[in-house]
Amino acid sequence: MSSRVRVVVAKPGLDGHDRGAKVVARALRDAGMEVVYTGLHQTPEQIVEAAIQEDADGIGLSVLSGAHMTLFRRVLELLAERDARDIVVFGGGIIPDADIPELEQLGVAKIFTPGATTQSIVDWVRANVAQPVG
Repeated sequence: MSSRVRVVVAKPGLDGHDRGAKVVARALRDAGMEVVYTGLHQTPEQIVEAAIQEDADGIGLSVLSGAHMTLFRRVLELLAERDARDIVVFGGGIIPDADIPELEQLGVAKIFTPGATTQSIVDWVRANVAQPVG
């Protein structure tokens, strides 16, 4: 059994810009984490299914489309329905500062806004996404 952190990086919804998600996925992988990038245009259902199948410790969502409230909420609802609340959800993208407190109330562990460094994301994931015992 691996002791490395496993993270699913996903681009939910219709947003077709994935450069940031790929940069974050690469930074996490370069930091020694196992990363599964789901690709563009994933539904919340597909993302949660991938996270459960991959035995992920965390899900990182990248949302630039403005649908962040709906998409994050749905991922969290599906995790609850699947009894997988232990999977840490974090994300980033173009998300107004005013929406961050509401996302945190929903259960999003962290939102990274534009300008966050890949090192700050790596450090946060290391400190806040539980490593499996094994």
